[in-house]
Amino acid sequence: MRSDRSFYELNKDFEKIYTVFSSLNSVEFAEINCNKTVHIAVDMVNGFVKFGALSSNEVMSINNDVADFAARCKENGIANYALCDCHPDNCTEFQTYPVHCVKDTPESELTDELKKAADFKIFPKLSVNGWLEDEFRNDIISNGFDTFIITGDCTDMCVIQLALSIKSGLNRINRNSRVIVVKELTATCSLPSRLPETAELAAFLIMQTNGIEVCQNVR
Repeated sequence: MRSDRSFYELNKDFEKIYTVFSSLNSVEFAEINCNKTVHIAVDMVNGFVKFGALSSNEVMSINNDVADFAARCKENGIANYALCDCHPDNCTEFQTYPVHCVKDTPESELTDELKKAADFKIFPKLSVNGWLEDEFRNDIISNGFDTFIITGDCTDMCVIQLALSIKSGLNRINRNSRVIVVKELTATCSLPSRLPETAELAAFLIMQTNGIEVCQNVR
């Protein structure tokens, strides 16, 4: 049986991970086939950005930058998709998380800044994993996208599940894919009893280990 590692050893590992994700390269629009690329903004809705039980300053801090990025995607011919949390009143997810983003309420709507930045194709999302939404998944597959740029929140929940599911889902049907998560354009909220910085670094590491490209930015 492997012996428990000391706190010192674990701390040194954490420092290494922090260093790796503090000095990432950026991706250039020029190296992407824009016609086969889609930008997916995850949960950039009022209920995570501006108000409600799960809104946070961390997610608010990336709102304008994600909007600006969507505008640049539009200029470069890249499609903009949005996965938006949208739950029924009696959603079982509310047994785990506070009530949030109820259907037909302002919380479930894309923020005004993103709406003004670009024409998003919007897909309601009933769980933390957007890939489970049939309409979204079928659209992704039928349009033949091979490059996926993911922004939004939360890095260690909805973002990681989407990124891993796209990669494994397309691997399953033997389709090549490049899944890119943009560090500067993702965020993790700081709710009580959470360690957002640690959770986010762990998510980046898990994604990278599973073939996801974590970059600083796309420019």
